[in-house]
Amino acid sequence: MMLQQVNGHSSGSETPGKASLGEDLQEFLGQEAPLHQLDDLTKVNPVTLKTVLRCLQARYMADIFYTNAGCTLVALNPFKPIPQLYSPELMQEYHAAPQPQKLKPHIFTVGEQTYRNVKSLTEPVNQSIVVSGESGAGKTWTSRSLMKFYAMMAASSASCENHKIAERIEQRILNSNPIMEAFGNACTLRNNNSSRFGKFIQLQLNRAQQMTGAAVQTYLLEKTRVACQASNERNFHIFYQICKGATKDERLQWHLPEGAAFSWLPNPERTLEEDCFEVTREAMVHLGIDTPTQNNIFKVLAGLLHLGNIWFADSEDEAQPCQLMDNAKYSVRTTALLLQLPEDILLETLQIRTIRAGRQQQVFRKPCSRAECDTRRDCLAKLIYARLFDWVVSVINSSICADSDSWTAFIGLLDVYGFESFPDNSLEQLCINYANEKLQQHFVAHYLRAQQEEYTIEGLEWSFVNYQDNQTCLDLIEGSPISICSLINEECRLNRPSSAAQLQTRIESALAGRPCLGHNKFSQEPSFVVVHFAGPVRYHTAGLVEKNKDPVPPELTGLLQESQDPLLMMLFPANPKEKTQEELTGQSRAPALTVVSKFKASLDQLLQVLHSTTPHYIRCIKPNSQSQPQTFLQEEVLSQLEACGLVETIHISAAGFPIRVSHQNFVERYKLLRRLHPHSFSGCHSLYLAKGPSEWPLYTQEAALQPLLQDILHTLPALIRIAATPNDPAEATQVPLYCGRTKVFMTDSMLELLECGRAQVLEQCALCIQCSWRRHRLRKQERQRRAAMLIQAAIRSWLTRKHIRRLHVAATVIKRAWHKWRIRMAFLASKELDDVEEKPRPQAPGSQSFSLPPAQRGLLGAIIHLWPLGLVLANSAVGVQGFQRKLVVHACLRLPSGSPSNIIQTPQQHQAGVTSIRAVPQGSIKFHCRKSPLQYADICPESSSSGVTGLNQILLERHRPTHV
Repeated sequence: MMLQQVNGHSSGSETPGKASLGEDLQEFLGQEAPLHQLDDLTKVNPVTLKTVLRCLQARYMADIFYTNAGCTLVALNPFKPIPQLYSPELMQEYHAAPQPQKLKPHIFTVGEQTYRNVKSLTEPVNQSIVVSGESGAGKTWTSRSLMKFYAMMAASSASCENHKIAERIEQRILNSNPIMEAFGNACTLRNNNSSRFGKFIQLQLNRAQQMTGAAVQTYLLEKTRVACQASNERNFHIFYQICKGATKDERLQWHLPEGAAFSWLPNPERTLEEDCFEVTREAMVHLGIDTPTQNNIFKVLAGLLHLGNIWFADSEDEAQPCQLMDNAKYSVRTTALLLQLPEDILLETLQIRTIRAGRQQQVFRKPCSRAECDTRRDCLAKLIYARLFDWVVSVINSSICADSDSWTAFIGLLDVYGFESFPDNSLEQLCINYANEKLQQHFVAHYLRAQQEEYTIEGLEWSFVNYQDNQTCLDLIEGSPISICSLINEECRLNRPSSAAQLQTRIESALAGRPCLGHNKFSQEPSFVVVHFAGPVRYHTAGLVEKNKDPVPPELTGLLQESQDPLLMMLFPANPKEKTQEELTGQSRAPALTVVSKFKASLDQLLQVLHSTTPHYIRCIKPNSQSQPQTFLQEEVLSQLEACGLVETIHISAAGFPIRVSHQNFVERYKLLRRLHPHSFSGCHSLYLAKGPSEWPLYTQEAALQPLLQDILHTLPALIRIAATPNDPAEATQVPLYCGRTKVFMTDSMLELLECGRAQVLEQCALCIQCSWRRHRLRKQERQRRAAMLIQAAIRSWLTRKHIRRLHVAATVIKRAWHKWRIRMAFLASKELDDVEEKPRPQAPGSQSFSLPPAQRGLLGAIIHLWPLGLVLANSAVGVQGFQRKLVVHACLRLPSGSPSNIIQTPQQHQAGVTSIRAVPQGSIKFHCRKSPLQYADICPESSSSGVTGLNQILLERHRPTHV
């Protein structure tokens, strides 16, 4: 969400320019600490709504419910019982701690701090604690816990002889709570135990700082709740307590049968923790209210319940009074019996009004309409309950209050309504919000004083911090001579019927032009809008004047003075020493005291008391409207932060210096800026330093930081000139940064400027790093490429050498085998040829001789001598062909001479067995191979009679070849 700007500086952190700062800056400003570990919201940097909400949510999810916010304690309602958080042992720990402010934030820290301030006699001695928040935020519980803490502290600090007195005071102070809650609290839509009145409890201490007593002052009881309850809400707790907790005898005595229905007792089926009747009765006993008086009180309250069941019907004749409904007669009789009033006088007072006119004060009796009868009935109930509530408070004060001479100082505990804005707002909400405006002004003044003290400690001047307070809104509500309150009071003094539209017109015309007054054009009902510090609220003018008059007909007071009930006789004496307001207005024309006038007077008195004390603030926050634990709804919390004034406090902080960084952290983050102007030194120390260098504390670490800090500050004018726009050159001379003794104070705009300069330096460094990296990467890639080439060349050389060696070894083996075989064949051939020469070849019988030409005959002779060579040539792929090949075969196999045509034979490859020419055949011999490796192994030559044999002679088949 976008937040409005205060003094030119945006208080939000979600603008587009600042969204680019990123999480790195958030961690730096937060000193890199987890959010749930930040005990003070002032340590959150920057101080914005977003960071405050994130911090509160992180702490709430970690079950940490108290957080400091400067001079304020923020209390989140856990919506679950945590006994150890309010145990007596923890109270004693905070009370006995040497420095309780160094412990975790707690309401006991605030309580102990107020007590020690009183003990130290520091002016002003009197202390006050303002507990604020909306309904259901935990104000009542906080006030109750603080009173327990002070009671424990009083008992522990008392001496032995005064220990019994301290215990008695402690018990009385604690017992006042359940009584006031029973009579002044009710169940609403937002809270089951909502305080419907404001109270200021004054805890009185003597010269020895021992608690001697207490006093209670109440403000603006919501007495209309007795006769009018909103939907799904309940009446005051005390009515439900007597209906649910009374015994059978008490029910008979008070005419409260079980299951009885009462109009002013809605939602009786709901059972709450506050419906404990015995606790209230026991507390009354401790405060001195005996049992007969208690029964008298409860009997009067029962009479009010029966009074609410009296209903009237419209009369056909206006001159005649309204008649009762059929079921209302019993209620009239029972009411008169319980209140000890004459039945006929009670009914007549409700039906007929008395008018005094003229100088002679002649009395006229006029029947009332049904609406007027209902109004008079409600007014009677409110009058009785208001007097009863004031009497109970007076009894409590008489029981716990000490003599004025016995106490010298006090600690005030203020529990008031929080800021309220409903769809239908009337006089009650106007008074409540008016009180919150006054308290907010008091809080802002106190907070600014605390902030000014911090600036003074750091050596800064306060003159440059501007802020806007809520004085304009207060002038609209209470200002002189014309304001909303004065106009409403004037309408009450005029003797004429009041009109809602007329009142709206008067307010808009008389207060036109006021900045905090608005108008809702779309509203169909007469109303006006007031822009409060927490937001705009629309107030309906209908019934506003009547509520401000709060008229009580004199005949109602006279009726109650005729009661024979002891309690009512005490509340409404027949001959009062001081005349009531109704009697005064009937006898004189003096202006009556309206509700607004009385409330304004009591509020001014309260503020005078607060101004004379040292205030402490506790802001109670309701994390969700469903009262669920571990549920944090940021939108609802944000609206409460606005209503409690913390948002306004944040705005004030943003108007000053919301960002505060220690020297050490500032130097560590922004020392990079020295790279922009490494040699720029000027004498403009006064622009940035609040004090001269001689006044700085010369610690070792601080002294080492000063040169670096000044070098960084000297770069700021150049950054500002660069960031300044041509249309606004004045910004170039403004330096929204101040250097204190231990911290550097700056605005959001200055932080953004520093971050831009830091980003520029980081960009330059990143560019330099990128260039160096690219250069390094290219050089590395080139070295890797060269290394890869060398490795590849070496591997290829090695593989080639290896392959050549393998070929060389193989060739050597083949060569050796070939030489060995050739030598062996030559040896065998020569041996066989020697045998042939010794034995001439015989002529084969039956063979036909043929004559060869001389050339062929010479060739044949050579082949015979070199027959192995001829065998090789015959099996080679290239050699002699045709007839010459046949001659070679003949010569190698020593075939008989003849015609070559006679030698051609048909191959017989499937003959059984072959015979050898080396030996005498002994039978057929089969090869175990299917085919001979020789080309002419399948040719069967004619048997030679010469019996030539050889080692390598081919074995032929035995059958003779057929001649072609």
